[in-house]
Amino acid sequence: MTQESILVVAAHPDDEVLGCGGTIAKHTQSGDKVHILIIAEGLTSRQKKQDVKKIEKGLKTLQKNSSKAAQALGAEEPHFFGFPDNRLDSINLLDIIKPIENIVKEIRPDSIYVHHGGDLNIDHQIVNRAVITACRPLPECSVKNIFTYETVSSTEWGIETQAPFRPTRFINISDTISNKLSALKAYDSEMRPYPHARSFENVEYLARTRGASVGIEFAEAFTVIREVLN
Repeated sequence: MTQESILVVAAHPDDEVLGCGGTIAKHTQSGDKVHILIIAEGLTSRQKKQDVKKIEKGLKTLQKNSSKAAQALGAEEPHFFGFPDNRLDSINLLDIIKPIENIVKEIRPDSIYVHHGGDLNIDHQIVNRAVITACRPLPECSVKNIFTYETVSSTEWGIETQAPFRPTRFINISDTISNKLSALKAYDSEMRPYPHARSFENVEYLARTRGASVGIEFAEAFTVIREVLN
């Protein structure tokens, strides 16, 4: 089997595991090289007033946690852009697209996984748009496939005026659900007690629900934006 290059783009640290951690593990176990790109730093939106210097230690810890999660899934060391958390709408879209284009040119992914465009979180929406723009199907573009994933506590909270998440692609993660949950332990500080949507229990329940909807034990669900088959 030919080794593929995979790029997972996440707005914030932990989104990559919540959205497709089991699928990342399946890719790496089959010999594919998985790269992870995290667009925003993930902490400053919790401050009353944005001050990166005051939380430099916390940001470094969060990046270390991202590295631990990637290692648990067999992925490469993540790339971090460090854009302001939950403030991507304050940045010109082109200034987000251009760095993504550079990463795509560097690693030449065959497939990309990115947020669903109808998520409640504004950063998720913008990252989706930036990725699809950066990976427009020009003749020299390496990207054949673009799939969007769901992120608990954002996708299901999307309002009626936004596009609902209607999955059309299911990946069997029955053999890698444990990898996903182990990787999430690196983000323990980002998780919440059940019945919060972003709890360990709910992540497992969602995987069971997605699996049961297609007759398997555990699954991750995606929508297909583009898929080119030879």
